[in-house]
Amino acid sequence: MSIVRWEPMRELDEFFRRFSGLTRRSGTGPDGGEWTPAANISETASEYLIKAELPEVKKEDVSITLQNGVITIAGERKFRKEDKDENSLRVESFYGTFSRSFALPENADQEHISAESKDGVLRVRIPKVAAKSPTSVEIKVQ
Repeated sequence: MSIVRWEPMRELDEFFRRFSGLTRRSGTGPDGGEWTPAANISETASEYLIKAELPEVKKEDVSITLQNGVITIAGERKFRKEDKDENSLRVESFYGTFSRSFALPENADQEHISAESKDGVLRVRIPKVAAKSPTSVEIKVQ
């Protein structure tokens, strides 16, 4: 009988490999499926900023829509085999379609949203509108 050294990270890796369908990224490898890109949302005094990590996604493969106060970023990361003689030993990148939706706050200026893609990061800038001050209206009783 031989002694085998316990490596907890190897067991964790095996767990995620077996149950990859339960993680937030369900598509894997060249056969596609859905995956979810990471997104960070921040706020300044003048705008909200959504930064979505989209490595190897061309800006032509991304669409941004706004409907009923919800902004949706959707698209596809296509699998591109670099070399026909190359044999992939392990693929940890996710490919296929993706979609993320975010509800906009009431003070978002939905008319002036802009987006740019650079270095694998999509930046969606959502300007703020000045908060409307509550007005007082007197109603006469008849």
